[in-house]
Amino acid sequence: MTAPPRPRAARFATFMFFGLNGFAMGMWVVHIPDVERATGISHSTLGALLLVLGGAAFAGMQIAGPLVDKLGHRRLVPAAGVLLGLALCGPGFADSWWTLGLTLILFGFGNGAIDVGMNSHAVVVERAYPRPIMAAFHAMWSIGGAFAAVIGAATLGGGVPTGITLTCTGLLCVLLSLVSARFLMEPAEAPAVVASEPSQVVRRRTPGRVVWLLGLLALALMLSEGVANDWAALHMEKVLGTSSSTAALAYGAFAVAMTTGRFLTDRVAALVGPAAIVRYGATLAAVGLTTAAAAPWVPVSLVGWALFGLGLSGGVPQLFTAAGNLDTRASGALMARVVGLGYVGLLAGPALIGGLTRWMPLNVTFAVPVVLCVLAAVFAGVLSPKPEPVEEPVGS
Repeated sequence: MTAPPRPRAARFATFMFFGLNGFAMGMWVVHIPDVERATGISHSTLGALLLVLGGAAFAGMQIAGPLVDKLGHRRLVPAAGVLLGLALCGPGFADSWWTLGLTLILFGFGNGAIDVGMNSHAVVVERAYPRPIMAAFHAMWSIGGAFAAVIGAATLGGGVPTGITLTCTGLLCVLLSLVSARFLMEPAEAPAVVASEPSQVVRRRTPGRVVWLLGLLALALMLSEGVANDWAALHMEKVLGTSSSTAALAYGAFAVAMTTGRFLTDRVAALVGPAAIVRYGATLAAVGLTTAAAAPWVPVSLVGWALFGLGLSGGVPQLFTAAGNLDTRASGALMARVVGLGYVGLLAGPALIGGLTRWMPLNVTFAVPVVLCVLAAVFAGVLSPKPEPVEEPVGS
């Protein structure tokens, strides 16, 4: 059974927004050192400005959530993409901490808004499909980031000014946002072909309580992801004593496994359900990180980081889908809470590990994300509540 042409076009547009968001973020990340040198700011000032960017993104998520419910995806998502693209043009021309700070506030806000908007739209599109498709969208974000790393390295190696590179990237985001806008789909246009029964069951329960549980699970899993992003390579270099080039393989193993897992998750979720994806994925992640942290040999540690990425790959998309289906009338607002809490975890994880390294070895600090993954596995049942709400339609 395949989806009608309208949902297929909307699915393609959603892939486009996820890809361009990953590409924009990746292009900013690879040019951070050049921007730092051009503005003459210190590492500590840059760190503070990155926190400002994170705060602006969180604010964008919380504001965009209710707005997407009121204005619709066809208005908010492209608007957020345009803001993101225009803001990306700024850092390459910033010449002081405050001009960079202003552009990062706009960039962060646009990133947060498009993050919630495109995930909310992805849930709408998924309702029109006979099987889960959310994880593939998140894989596309990773693909966009990988393209950014390759293209960014090429432009930096070729001596292309950062301002020109980021401006071209930003304008491309603006163009793709405007072109893709007409293919987006509103909830009322989605055919009633929902593949996830657990989502419909949860929707009749108390959304307020369930959404916070989903948010805490997202925080736990994304905090673990943040630890791998910032500490995987350093662990290999500092704990196992490898070279910088070999240490980079740790994050590479994690990232490749996570991207591959997200392309595979949807078909597996259709067979076993979202709760099983979170439960067994988080368990695999805990085993993988424990292996990476305890292994005295580089090959075994690399296998551990790969298992960690594979285990984390499918959980967050399932949580976002469940949040978007809790109440279709407030899908964006509920999604904003879960995405926002997850984003807090992504930012807090690396900082938490950094703080703990003052009192214990780096590999020992990894016990924190391991415990969080175990807790996520234990509470994964929130995605598959018992069918007690069947009684509720009696009074309707």
